[in-house]
Amino acid sequence: MPDFHQLESLIPVAPLSLIVMESARELGDSVDKYIASFRQSLYKMPEADTAFGAYVKDSFKVSYSLDRFGSGEAKATINESVRGHDVYILTDVCNYSITYKMYNYVNHKSPDDHYQDLKRVIGAITGKAKRINVIMPFLYEGRQHKRNGMESLDAAQMFKELYDMGISNFITFDAHDPRISNAKPLAGFDNFLASYQFMKALLSHISDLKVDKDHLTVISPDEGALDRAVYFANVIGADTGMFYKRRDYAHVVNGTNPIVAHEFLGSDIHGRDVIIIDDMISSGSSMIDTSRQLKNMGAKRVFICTTFGLFTDGMSKFDEGYKEGFFDAVITTNLTYMSDEIKNKEYIFIADMGKFLATIIDFLNHDASMSTVNMPTDKIHEIVAKYNDGLIAPELYE
Repeated sequence: MPDFHQLESLIPVAPLSLIVMESARELGDSVDKYIASFRQSLYKMPEADTAFGAYVKDSFKVSYSLDRFGSGEAKATINESVRGHDVYILTDVCNYSITYKMYNYVNHKSPDDHYQDLKRVIGAITGKAKRINVIMPFLYEGRQHKRNGMESLDAAQMFKELYDMGISNFITFDAHDPRISNAKPLAGFDNFLASYQFMKALLSHISDLKVDKDHLTVISPDEGALDRAVYFANVIGADTGMFYKRRDYAHVVNGTNPIVAHEFLGSDIHGRDVIIIDDMISSGSSMIDTSRQLKNMGAKRVFICTTFGLFTDGMSKFDEGYKEGFFDAVITTNLTYMSDEIKNKEYIFIADMGKFLATIIDFLNHDASMSTVNMPTDKIHEIVAKYNDGLIAPELYE
């Protein structure tokens, strides 16, 4: 469990500034409030110490503007000084709700547009800030993590561009393949998981879950997510299993080889609760098919945990799957934009990441060890033990 009081003996790298891109406004406001709360209530700050100037504030957000010309071109302007500051830029490249006009046509911003806006902000403060840190929860182009034949490798190119522009650290969550950081092996790269927040959200909503090896199985929907499932299962003391995808390698549909079938590897799950854990739901077709197969195999309940609920094809197939009883809940984080329609679905449970992200920023600003922040094993053990002893939320988190 992170020990905030260790920060009292550490001097910040520089005054903290937070630039929240429009794409991540809701999450950024939450993070800002948590950081302000940490510093106002948790620490004993030395008085009249220049090293701690502006350490405690009501808000750490920096005002900026992003002006768009009629041709679609844009420029970023920072409206207050960040000279000598430790700057954290938070962006959500998957926020499709933001629009702009180009030649009088209304366009929705794509991940490419958000990435260009990020570079504009970095360009406006490079050479002035003490340190620039980029927080991009959903890794831009991270799904294309390796090259097969003559293909572009945009995530690797992004790393090169950003570090050449002067950033010091890159923070992301549940990267599709964290080995993408090898594109810049000597640069700062942190990849965090939402395991504790998943468990917290699940235990807060489900009152009769039995968290042990005899009643609960954690499933990986494919080979790529197996390490997440194994870690999660080991921490909570559950059984584990996985599916592998049989693909048709003779054809390509929407940039990938279509899935022919999902094959299960694991022990009998009849009568057991099942947690499916993965980094993202895109269209959701394979996740629905996996859930359906688990229910057909006799699973008692199926809970889907995913860091990024993109739902690129809308919610109709999930509405239908929930109605048919293929799954019982979807737990996803607020690290990427979701419309109110999605958030208000009765089967959607939100794992709030605001406090966790604020903790990450606070520790990085002090150059403190991230080991207890990155692997919250003790916290998961603690809430599972309390839950199994009969406590309910909010008693679990006191």
